[in-house]
Amino acid sequence: MQAGDFAKWTGRFEDEHERRRAQGDPDWGRGATLHPAVWTGIQRFQVGEDGDGDNLIGKADQAGDTDYAQAVRLFVAEEQNHARLLARLLAAGGIPALPGHWTDTVFVRLRRLLGLRMELLVLMIAEVVALRYYRALRDGTDDPLTSDVAGRILSDEQRHVPFHCERLHASLAELPRPLRRPVMTLWRLALLAVSVVVAADHGPALRRLGVGRLRFVADVMTSSGLVVSTMLTPRPDTWTSPA
Repeated sequence: MQAGDFAKWTGRFEDEHERRRAQGDPDWGRGATLHPAVWTGIQRFQVGEDGDGDNLIGKADQAGDTDYAQAVRLFVAEEQNHARLLARLLAAGGIPALPGHWTDTVFVRLRRLLGLRMELLVLMIAEVVALRYYRALRDGTDDPLTSDVAGRILSDEQRHVPFHCERLHASLAELPRPLRRPVMTLWRLALLAVSVVVAADHGPALRRLGVGRLRFVADVMTSSGLVVSTMLTPRPDTWTSPA
């Protein structure tokens, strides 16, 4: 990938940072009331959003594109802001944040196994699942604060996916052409397995949000078709969110 290709992404992240600063935080003082199963789901996703991102940043630095490395730092900052927003939402409902969860531990270990390509492919599984979860959380509750927080995070995730798709397109282009679609097929199978685990783990919460387990998995897999095509033939400036 030529130097400078990711300068536009740095600008987009910076513009969004300024917009968030001008907008300010949600009104935490109004509190939040949710079913216990939904709170449990939020606790688990908050753990997944929390992290320093040092491993990803280090691999981005090694890639040799300063614009990309800066964009990754801004991406990590947005993910950390998601963790902060979810922690504040939990606090608004009087619910403690979790110190950790086994699903997050598994994802972190997988992401660190190999290089940047593997890290991003594993990260993209989490991002695509998150798109469907935050849409369900935004639309499936009548709690205004929860809908506000979920909508803000979903808006960010809808930018994160095409950002990673563009980088993964460059990385996949380094593979022999006959291997690219098989790699994507394996990625979709891994996504299917993860979405089934998430649906099982969050089943009670999803039902409360109006999304059954099977529908959740089906929606995730449907959205993955656009994601795969964008990885193989990037269209980041015309990309429409699977959400």
